[in-house]
Amino acid sequence: MATTYLTQEGFNELQAELDHLRKEKRQEVADRLREAADGEDLIENAEYEAAKNEQAFVEGKIQDLENLLAAAKIIAEKKYVIQEEGSDVKETYILVGAAEADPMEGKISNESPLGKALASHVVGDVVTIDAPDGKFNVKIIKVS
Repeated sequence: MATTYLTQEGFNELQAELDHLRKEKRQEVADRLREAADGEDLIENAEYEAAKNEQAFVEGKIQDLENLLAAAKIIAEKKYVIQEEGSDVKETYILVGAAEADPMEGKISNESPLGKALASHVVGDVVTIDAPDGKFNVKIIKVS
């Protein structure tokens, strides 16, 4: 099983989602199945079929989360402030595992080109990023 890198916050959020699915969503779907099965021909019962599909989805999601959390390794969240060469704009990124990555929130994966480059450098380093759109250089201004 491949290691999944998560911050403590990310681990806690996924654990909470797993707990919700196990304790609440599972029961909701079971109730829907019982209601849909009462007194109707199950072969032509669309609600019953939809509930069975949802049950399969929920159980699959539970299994995925269990596997992900079992293989999780907690990493310290690192915040990087960088400046692209030739620009006055400073950008802040938080380095997280791939499961938590959300570029719109400034959370970049440790497996992304930028994440890989930042992880192995320190403040003051100028790093060449080999991104899909081409290479560019950034200077690491701050790491916290």
